[in-house]
Amino acid sequence: MRKLLLLTLLVLTLPIASWANSTPVIFTNAGGKLTTNGSTITLNGATLTSFSGLGFNLTGNLGTVHFTTGALTSGSLGTTATLAAGGTFKVNSNGTGGLPTSPPALFVGAFSGPVSWVGTFNPAGNAGAGNWTYVLTGQVSGTFYNGVTASGMTVQFSFDVPNSFQFGVGHGARGDHGGTTVASVPEPGSLALFGTGLFALAGFVRRKLSVL
Repeated sequence: MRKLLLLTLLVLTLPIASWANSTPVIFTNAGGKLTTNGSTITLNGATLTSFSGLGFNLTGNLGTVHFTTGALTSGSLGTTATLAAGGTFKVNSNGTGGLPTSPPALFVGAFSGPVSWVGTFNPAGNAGAGNWTYVLTGQVSGTFYNGVTASGMTVQFSFDVPNSFQFGVGHGARGDHGGTTVASVPEPGSLALFGTGLFALAGFVRRKLSVL
């Protein structure tokens, strides 16, 4: 019975170590243009406007944000759709505020799950001619410039299409409403301490099991 309790303690401690000491990384972007080839969605020209976490808390023109989703799996890009995981998601720095420029990518990753694309038509928009707005929501996993990995990052971007058009081939969307990405990454110092503690705990359990 004591063996079972000790093993259970060790197993329960492992996920706590990766969760309890984490810090949020939040960055936002604005502008840019969203286009499609009829299957994937690509954002180009968006400005990184804030970066908080990993020792930084900056706002301004900090770099660029770019992504391409996976392929369309259901629905219509003109209204509401779901896109596959995959593609690319990249955040570049221009060096403002001491953000690293070597490598130039602050973050490189991809969409780790299905991407939601939801369109809304406002009949009162565009001086009564109506206009379409869209929200893209998904999760991203990847690696920051310092080697820290993040999974399950939540991303949400809002766009609108000028001149009452629906989004589609030849009718791109503007990123005037901006986007926000939130990640939770382990703190390097606490991660090392947790690793030391886990090794000590494992040794303790091994000694106890050997005398039972």
